[in-house]
Amino acid sequence: MATINPEFGKELKKYGAFDFNACYNCGTCTSVCSLSTEENSFPREMVRCSVVGDEDAIKESLKPWLCYYCGECTTSCPREAKPGELMMSLRRYLTAAYDWTGLSGLLYKSLPVSIIAFISVAIGVIWYSASQQFEVEKIMHIGHYFEMFAIAGVFAVILLPNLIRMWYFVILKPKVKVPFKSYITSLGELFVHMFTQKRSLGCDDNQVRWFEHFILVIGYLSLLFTTVFLDWFSSTNLFIIILGYVESAIIFVVTVDFVSSRIKKNKEVSKNSQPSDWFFVIWLLLMGLTAFLVRLFIDLKVLDHNFWMYLFHWIVLAQWALLIVPFGKWTHFLYRSFAMYMEKLKEA
Repeated sequence: MATINPEFGKELKKYGAFDFNACYNCGTCTSVCSLSTEENSFPREMVRCSVVGDEDAIKESLKPWLCYYCGECTTSCPREAKPGELMMSLRRYLTAAYDWTGLSGLLYKSLPVSIIAFISVAIGVIWYSASQQFEVEKIMHIGHYFEMFAIAGVFAVILLPNLIRMWYFVILKPKVKVPFKSYITSLGELFVHMFTQKRSLGCDDNQVRWFEHFILVIGYLSLLFTTVFLDWFSSTNLFIIILGYVESAIIFVVTVDFVSSRIKKNKEVSKNSQPSDWFFVIWLLLMGLTAFLVRLFIDLKVLDHNFWMYLFHWIVLAQWALLIVPFGKWTHFLYRSFAMYMEKLKEA
């Protein structure tokens, strides 16, 4: 029996939802959505579940992740119920529901808590650097290992258990029968969507946005590889040095466009940004910019006298790795990819 939460609407508004109770179930949002199918009809179904407070149905559903929020449903809604924003809010809610630590919900719902968390990480990095007498080479060496262990630690301790919780809500709890073989044969779906997000091409007039996201994903993942495994900041290999410059520049240029779009609010998808949206694009921009500048300072041989540049980069990196990746909007990249995988499993 479904658990109905009459207070769910109030809770969901803390994640950015608008007055979805204005919906009178006309179905316009579903009819205009180019990704909605007979088997996966949305966003109307998710709107109704939200109105009645059917949390179990929402947790079991992958539909919020199947939406790429082109904004057409919101533009077409005759009641201005903003179904596209509701789907975005449901993704934030599900991120918090999957998170065993409970920190995602706190950070999503409270800007003061987010600010305190970011300041705390910055203070921690500065304090540790001071304990090492701000020695550039020593702290850069530690920073390199921090990046490696932070990635492995965050995935093993936080993201992997969260993915297991997602699997529990979507597959195990509803008693969906999946042949073991399908877990192996469906892996291609996971990696294709993780790197290409090709489903978003089904949205009308979304080719430019898809291309920007694709370039950003490739740039981000390749810069991660270059800095962690090729040790870009210490490398003397010309190819690696140039590669790192190109990757960080790509991240900076694309995220500048994203930030500009959110400031101008010239597209439906950018009109209702939440703090988590701003944290994601600004910190990604800072990641690309500060990485570029640190390497430039190294090549100009001025980093020893400008340690603040690396310190700033390390603060941004630590905030990104410890807050945004495990608890913020970065997780949407991971959960959406696994949603496509689990959707394939359900079809098996």
